[in-house]
Amino acid sequence: MKIKCLIVDDEQHARRLLADYLSKMPEMELAGECKNAMEAIQILREGNIDLMLLDIQMPDLTGVELLRSLSKKPVVIFTTAYKEYALEGYELDVVDYMLKPIAFERFVQGINKAARFIQLKKSNKDPDTVVANLSTPSPEIINLKADYKIYRVRVDDILYIEGLKEYVTFYTTSRKYIVLESLKRLEETLPQEKFKRVHKSYIVNVHMIDALYGNMLEIGKTEIPIGKSYADSVKSSLFKINE
Repeated sequence: MKIKCLIVDDEQHARRLLADYLSKMPEMELAGECKNAMEAIQILREGNIDLMLLDIQMPDLTGVELLRSLSKKPVVIFTTAYKEYALEGYELDVVDYMLKPIAFERFVQGINKAARFIQLKKSNKDPDTVVANLSTPSPEIINLKADYKIYRVRVDDILYIEGLKEYVTFYTTSRKYIVLESLKRLEETLPQEKFKRVHKSYIVNVHMIDALYGNMLEIGKTEIPIGKSYADSVKSSLFKINE
């Protein structure tokens, strides 16, 4: 089944580019194009949109304001020329944040990420088709059920965990695992001396943090935002590591 996509952007050339990119991906179906948020609301009310490619800076109602106004949201990718909205994107649980001008390779990367999440979300009717549980057979190992398999993952190999609605993604040194789980439960399950909640959408392995600057953490090449309410805890964790 194709993924129905809605493009929302006030610039015609931007809409045309995204539509052209979508036409090259057979699993995607362009369900509509909107030049402002009000047009998008009308289409979204019909409830058959899987993915929305949403610009931020638009007249009357911004993409951020549109997203905040929706009680039922599709999966969303922000497409914008303004990187300063990245933190708001994280807080609104957008699945990706693409900076204009968007190259086709970057577009495919974001669409594939969204498609994986949408497929897992749709398959939730059969719990055995997605990750159902997390167990900790030992302090060094956790079991993750994914793709009809149970993976044994070394706790020390986990870089960070990203939450997105009812799913979380474990990023490890070798690969990632998408899990039907809550960050709250993970916070209670994982070793607290190694893992810290740094944002409503992120838990990090404090021993994997490479740098701290402003309200961002750096793990490898990934930048992770720090929520205001978690800042003191993050600094305390870093201090303990450096003692």
